[in-house]
Amino acid sequence: MRSFTYERATSPAAALQAFEADEAATMYLAGGTTLLDLMKLDVLRPARVVDISGFDARAIELSDGQLRLGAAVKMAEAAQHNGLRSQVPMLTQTLTSAASTQIRNMASLGGNVLQRTRCPYFRDVSWSACNKRNPGSGCAALEAVNRIHAVLGTSGACVATYPGDFALALMALDAEVELTGAGGNRTVPFAELHRLPGDEPHIETNLAPGELIVAFRAKLEPWMRRSLYLKLRDRESYEFALASAAVALDLEGDVIRQARIALGGVATVPWRAQAAEDAIAGKPLNEATAQLAADVAFARAQTLSDNAFKPELGRRTLVRALLQAGNMEA
Repeated sequence: MRSFTYERATSPAAALQAFEADEAATMYLAGGTTLLDLMKLDVLRPARVVDISGFDARAIELSDGQLRLGAAVKMAEAAQHNGLRSQVPMLTQTLTSAASTQIRNMASLGGNVLQRTRCPYFRDVSWSACNKRNPGSGCAALEAVNRIHAVLGTSGACVATYPGDFALALMALDAEVELTGAGGNRTVPFAELHRLPGDEPHIETNLAPGELIVAFRAKLEPWMRRSLYLKLRDRESYEFALASAAVALDLEGDVIRQARIALGGVATVPWRAQAAEDAIAGKPLNEATAQLAADVAFARAQTLSDNAFKPELGRRTLVRALLQAGNMEA
């Protein structure tokens, strides 16, 4: 790890002031479970680290049909919250299926949604061709081993998979994200936080320079109790998804009034399958309907030499998740 200076900010305003003093060399530290790893690997080389972990942004609020999660809430805190477990099961399931207990005790919700890809060509600096790490250098994954890489939302410049779980629940909930920065406070749909790679995969979000996530919020509906997160991976713990699905169902009898579907392990960003949701609205929930959603969700999948199995795995994951959610009580 290269040498760096450390500074602790006690408020968003202090953090922004510290960032603006040297934007090019400064990075924020929350839980540090991604940043410190990448600094050790020499992928990230900040000369200055500003610690924002002490902010008063650790509240979990459930009232008046609204959910609000402070960005500094630890993953473990949210995962163990009884109100979240009962009202939005898929949200806590995305957290308990992520990382390890030790990491969940350290990692913040805000940092979690901004975690970087686990693409080995990004994380290993001996590979020069990585447009995320070295813009314009190419994408080594296109011609090398690419089993874990994305099949949705890819481009000729990048096929790296977004690794997170919690963000999928936020996508399915139509959540919003509260931000603060030099331009003041603003709230945007969570779906607009991450950017598709396109020709500039090194620009991963729509955050302005120095902008901070303050909180996540979403409207709660009683039928969100019928929600779940299903994650398939090479091993049962401390592993990233090969395919996953966060689903919630609003049913009238056995008829789907509304479905929420987000997919993980298969896309370059947290992926909302809205076309699949629309395709099954008004239809009875059965295996044929679930298969229709799966076929629509992966209709535009583009595979590589080693990940041709992913669309089928993703389809089966979604079918299973929908049918399991249908058997839950709302």
